[in-house]
Amino acid sequence: MGPLEQVIHTLNFVAPAWGLALFCVLFTRLTARWWLPLASWSLLKQTVVSGAFGTAVLVCGLVLWGADGKMATYSALVITCGTAQWLMCKGWRG
Repeated sequence: MGPLEQVIHTLNFVAPAWGLALFCVLFTRLTARWWLPLASWSLLKQTVVSGAFGTAVLVCGLVLWGADGKMATYSALVITCGTAQWLMCKGWRG
């Protein structure tokens, strides 16, 4: 595998984490306007934090099971991104 294929493979590996992070942030901005004044984080910061946590979950799933694409890893990814978004928007104060 050449360097270009390695880069493409790595980007495809982390794409679900960053896509879900962006989706969570945009979905929150569109639907939860009643508690958004509590959110002190910007759109970009929320996306970066959720994407970083999501990438860490994917790496942990790869290390734990030895293969990427496991449904348990994707479930943990959804839970992690949702929880990170809830924490950054101070959802417990709702």
